[in-house]
Amino acid sequence: MQKEVVLGSIAKRLRYHVLNMTTKAGSGHPSTCMSMAELMSCLFFDEMRFNVKDPNDLSNDEFVLSKGHASPILWATFAEAGVIPIKQLDAYRKFGSVLEGHPTPRMPWIKAATGSLGQGLSVGLGLALAARLQKSSSRVFVMMGDGECAEGNVWEAAALASKWELSNVVAILDANRLGQSGESLHGWDVVAWKRKFEAFGWSATIIDGHDVHQILDAFSWARSQRLPSVIIAKTMKGRGFSFIENKEGWHGKTLKPDELVKALAELGPLPKVDAKKLVKKPAESSSFNLRPTSFNPSSFTLPPSTYELGDLVATREAYGVALQKLGGDSRIVALDADVKNSTFSEKFKARYAERFVDCFIAEQNMAAVAVGLAGRGFVPFVSTFAAFLSRAHDQVRMAGVSQANVKFCGSHVGISIGEDGPSQMGLEDLGLFRAVPNSVVLYPSDAVSAEKCAALLAHTKGVGYLRTSRPKTPVIYNNKESFKVGGCKVLRRGKKVVIAAGVALHEALKAADVLGKNSVTVIDAYSVKPLDARTILKESRGKKVVVVEDHYAEGGLGEAVAALGVPIVHLCVRGVPRSGKPEVLLAKHGIDANSIVRAVRHA
Repeated sequence: MQKEVVLGSIAKRLRYHVLNMTTKAGSGHPSTCMSMAELMSCLFFDEMRFNVKDPNDLSNDEFVLSKGHASPILWATFAEAGVIPIKQLDAYRKFGSVLEGHPTPRMPWIKAATGSLGQGLSVGLGLALAARLQKSSSRVFVMMGDGECAEGNVWEAAALASKWELSNVVAILDANRLGQSGESLHGWDVVAWKRKFEAFGWSATIIDGHDVHQILDAFSWARSQRLPSVIIAKTMKGRGFSFIENKEGWHGKTLKPDELVKALAELGPLPKVDAKKLVKKPAESSSFNLRPTSFNPSSFTLPPSTYELGDLVATREAYGVALQKLGGDSRIVALDADVKNSTFSEKFKARYAERFVDCFIAEQNMAAVAVGLAGRGFVPFVSTFAAFLSRAHDQVRMAGVSQANVKFCGSHVGISIGEDGPSQMGLEDLGLFRAVPNSVVLYPSDAVSAEKCAALLAHTKGVGYLRTSRPKTPVIYNNKESFKVGGCKVLRRGKKVVIAAGVALHEALKAADVLGKNSVTVIDAYSVKPLDARTILKESRGKKVVVVEDHYAEGGLGEAVAALGVPIVHLCVRGVPRSGKPEVLLAKHGIDANSIVRAVRHA
């Protein structure tokens, strides 16, 4: 049978599966799947190379479904390819099934969760960068919707894909005109999309997304491009079914049983095609010994610190030293957003430039690129000002949904940065990262603990956050001091308790000196999440407790301690700060040593 006819028949089978599984589930997005049936058929059963028995084969081509609501057709495609049994489609959207409403890595073939629109292209860039580092011929295909291309994240990714010369990235834009509640930004003006991508340095071509011949020609064209390429496919939402096709009001709406009967009658008899025989295996395997399933945290080693007690060193600088040390392991990659000389990730770049990714001032793209890198086994460390990570909150959230092994370092936290003013002060970041499921949040106070905490993140799988400060602070720990996730340090003991971390810990120690011997127990809560609940509860029993932090009241260390059931006096930043000397601001907001002394005496 002629190839084009066979691929058209597979597209028909995909439509059949989608309609059945979404009606059975009673929810889903069948109409948006109909517009991409031919694209998926040609991509998976002619263009892509992948090993159906091993989703982590580094020579596999990668696929990212950025328009994650079209998951039914992805699951149907996997079923036709023999990745999963066709019968498994009946479990779509059921609790416990890996075939979720939007793709997540619970399904082993999914490297990153999608569905929060506009992020898939960035994830694809991360996968492509990883393939380059692994010296793999793997290509990355990203299926996008035209609606999500209104997101700025898409154009951050588009700009950097050309900057990084990622010719192994192919975007497929399913321009089906209709969004959820009306026409998309450019409707069927596909020329507008072409102009935009070309302006960002991409090779772009326009096709009829339902014409198998044109689709195959477009994939052939993309193979010859030296730039990242985009295939802009003009399609029709609900294609193939007269009462759905190109009609509003069908987004996220499934067919009722009687409508399903009508639709299947229009579809006609199901073609008998064994699509599994058309799947093409990769030509060669990568020689790079790194797989997403091979993460062995115990193998990370960190040369000892060489600080002297009392040395004045900013924790942000110690982080840079630690990152460079960790770079001795080829799995570590570093990303920064044009502040590498402030976060000190430049130390990593100086030694391991090939594994350093400058993402420029595009934090949303940077966070999602890191998720893609993690998807192929790397351990990305993402560095920027903590305040600017709030811009990428959704991307961080999706990293958590992806259970991605990504580490974030937010520097320049709190009012202690001083004169730069409130726009530069990270005051919400602890809350942001504490809210990410299964995350680890560490907040070191000196150079030794900063290095040790950076190493702890490398050893801990999942989303991690390191909070570093701008001011130089004295080294208070011996180089051999040990730290652990979920730990804390009791530095002084007395009748009342002060719990702090970071810059505020040094203020607490000054306050303890003023209050005198045996006046207060000072606890360094460097592990904000998980908190050392056992030690804090033990040390706080029957005592007045003051928590001091360079962070807003909401979501920070104080709330974490209070959640243990410990009544606290909470010293924190309240109101919008302003520019000023660090010591002036600490006093103004009541988190300096004198404020702690007063709080302890009145507690």
